[in-house]
Amino acid sequence: MNRHEGQNSGPATEVSTMTRSEFDDIRAHITAEADRPGDLLRVARSLLDDLEVARMREATLRAYYLRLLTAARATVAAQRAGYPEPLTFLTDELAKRGQLPGTDDEVNRVLADAHTAAALLACLEQSPMRTTGAAPRVRKCAGSSRTLPH
Repeated sequence: MNRHEGQNSGPATEVSTMTRSEFDDIRAHITAEADRPGDLLRVARSLLDDLEVARMREATLRAYYLRLLTAARATVAAQRAGYPEPLTFLTDELAKRGQLPGTDDEVNRVLADAHTAAALLACLEQSPMRTTGAAPRVRKCAGSSRTLPH
């Protein structure tokens, strides 16, 4: 069983996001076909639809995060207050999302993932990525005319 099986994913979380190359294709298309307003209007509508889907996905992820954070805080508060089973808040929330590890292999993967994530975050915090706006952006699409899917 893969660790993502059993996750509760509603329609708002199953979205197709545009890749960087798709955005580059759109930019190239707009540049090459700027004299055809109908095409530009179709591209604009498509982009607005994609933005709406992304907004809904972000709202869903924020709600999941808030529920998980609330459960984690309640777990810590319950432990400090001496409740007999303080993990109930957190285990209930994880169970709703299908995220409770069930087998020893899953337990080991979760722990390994946690150690790896902590190490990666520590590395990122020590040496943040530097971005410079001085270098010219390389275009990957260089056609004079591209046809976008309808």
